[in-house]
Amino acid sequence: MPRFTVAAAQYPIDRLADWAAYETKLTAWVEQAVAGGAALLVFPEYGAMELASLNPATMGDLAGSIDTISALLPQVDALHARLAQAHGVHILAASAPRRTADGQVRNTARLFAPSGAMASQDKLIMTRFEREEWFITGGNGLRLFDTALGRLAVVICYDSEFPLLARAAVEAGAQVLLVPSCTDTLHGYWRVRLGSQARALEGQCYAIQSPTVGDAAWSPAVDVNRGAAGVYGPPDAAPAGGGMPADGVLALGEEGVGQWVFATIDTAHVDALRAYGGVLLVRHWAEQPGAAPLPQVEVVSLR
Repeated sequence: MPRFTVAAAQYPIDRLADWAAYETKLTAWVEQAVAGGAALLVFPEYGAMELASLNPATMGDLAGSIDTISALLPQVDALHARLAQAHGVHILAASAPRRTADGQVRNTARLFAPSGAMASQDKLIMTRFEREEWFITGGNGLRLFDTALGRLAVVICYDSEFPLLARAAVEAGAQVLLVPSCTDTLHGYWRVRLGSQARALEGQCYAIQSPTVGDAAWSPAVDVNRGAAGVYGPPDAAPAGGGMPADGVLALGEEGVGQWVFATIDTAHVDALRAYGGVLLVRHWAEQPGAAPLPQVEVVSLR
């Protein structure tokens, strides 16, 4: 399915009354995206932090919030899997802090396919807040997801600002980069947005950014959220088809507003640009002084 509609969430962090409120909210968001024709739904980084509000005793504490959310993840993932299967869509769930068996915490996004298959991607490079205050540990490797929609990779927020991560995914065959984000200033939003657009340019591919929005004063982790969802491509065109907007922006939301942002993308355009574009960045990457082979990327089938 080279041509399909993607929905990128501008997702507000809510204080939830109970699990039923979360299930109702998530179901409504998924149903709205499906009604808009979306085949791929992208939720933001740390959108799962709203689940910390289900435990009022610890929701104002970083460590307590992590433990609450980590314990709920099996239930959260089961809900996403049901919704993906029921509606025949792919869903990148909002990333969540996940405590591992060795006691470390990782920031993990999970991708669900209509078949019931699921695979995850950890954030690889931590921000100062994650390192110094939250003690989140980076993941160990990057994955490429082979799906019925095409070849997808996930670069979580800060990861999008490091060119070689996305480049490794592109060299492994990625056509679409999913960029869930969570930023508390417009400076942070623009860093991730510019990173996403740069990665789309360099990789001659699509980049889809999905942020958290709104205020959640009860949470020490996601109390302020700024950003806008966007769908980006390389500002280029190919004679055989594959034209993108002159500025590379296919869709852009209104900053700070809870909403879905929709765009129709076509991975055949990616292939055409890489073969016949006005510039051939993917092919010419190795001509840079100092360019070297990149780490291997694990390929995971979600078909």
